[in-house]
Amino acid sequence: MTSKFDRSRLFIRSLDDRKNQIIFRDKQVSPGFRPENLSDEASGIIDETASRIIKARKENRSVILAFGAHTIKNGLGPVLTELIRRGWVTHLATNGAGIIHDWEFAFQGESGEDVRENVDRGQFGIWQETGLFINLAITVGAFEKLGYGESVGRMISREGLDIPDLQFLADETVKKIKEDPGYAASAADLYETLKKRRIKPGFMSIPHPFKQYSVQCAAYELGVPFTGHPMIGHDIIYTHPANNGAAIGRTALSDFLSYAHSVSNIDGGVYLSVGSAVMSPMIFEKSLSMAQNIVIRNGKHIGGHLIVVVDLAENEWDWNKQGEPSPDNPSYYLRYCKTFSRMGGKMHYLRADNRDFLCELYNILSATGSA
Repeated sequence: MTSKFDRSRLFIRSLDDRKNQIIFRDKQVSPGFRPENLSDEASGIIDETASRIIKARKENRSVILAFGAHTIKNGLGPVLTELIRRGWVTHLATNGAGIIHDWEFAFQGESGEDVRENVDRGQFGIWQETGLFINLAITVGAFEKLGYGESVGRMISREGLDIPDLQFLADETVKKIKEDPGYAASAADLYETLKKRRIKPGFMSIPHPFKQYSVQCAAYELGVPFTGHPMIGHDIIYTHPANNGAAIGRTALSDFLSYAHSVSNIDGGVYLSVGSAVMSPMIFEKSLSMAQNIVIRNGKHIGGHLIVVVDLAENEWDWNKQGEPSPDNPSYYLRYCKTFSRMGGKMHYLRADNRDFLCELYNILSATGSA
């Protein structure tokens, strides 16, 4: 049998011991911020995007915003919250790191550690509160058939978790194993976690004094999908012994199917991919393929959508006019452009700071009121 790392041997420190690089109150971006020196090209793309969003919402089509963790780290939570509160964005999607930074801002008002320094000290990512509370929220959420982002958003909103009794979980595991084996397995997973961590039943209070900073909390309270799309081993919560791979899988799969449902309504809609070079294009192409599979059998086809990709990498290739470059061209390896250019509809790539793009887009949309 292959040897495995034993996480129970780790010395896990409290977040109180961590020096954070980002203080949210100093970093947060007001929705009313207006960027300076936008190029004519950028302004044109943003204007077109706003017009397409307005049209999409009038027709009740999806407007999906997928983003990487830097959108949260750059203090754009208030902008994202207003976009969903006003109805302009119907679905938010991020990676595991986006979930974590948003949670840490809600929990302590700070986030971001020195990776180089803490890896050298054997301390990077090995923090008690982040590891325990997020993993516990996900394992409880898996038992209650919630999604990844929904589980964490609810914990923030309620400032705690409902912890079932161990005997109840044991009984549910045995009782439901034949009629609902997935539920029974999730009960067994939660039983194992609670027993190992010696967590008592009842309401577990977890104060979040800065929950007004949290986008996933706002999304949960507004009933807007906020989905998390993690990859095993990518995020700091995997360093904690409370981490449960089955719970991660159950909640993340639930979120993927929620996301795919939103993508199935993207014809005539808008997809915004902001600073997520790996997660966003990969989940979009599988979701769109599934959606096409069904609509084609009904004599239809998804193709009237707009995709806007925003990142900081230079791009000298015109994907709309020149098509896909050959593999010997470096532009071919701009993963997001390569994938999204194959997804039908119309695609724009905009080299811009995520703060400039999202704030300018918000201000144009807000001038028209709400969706």
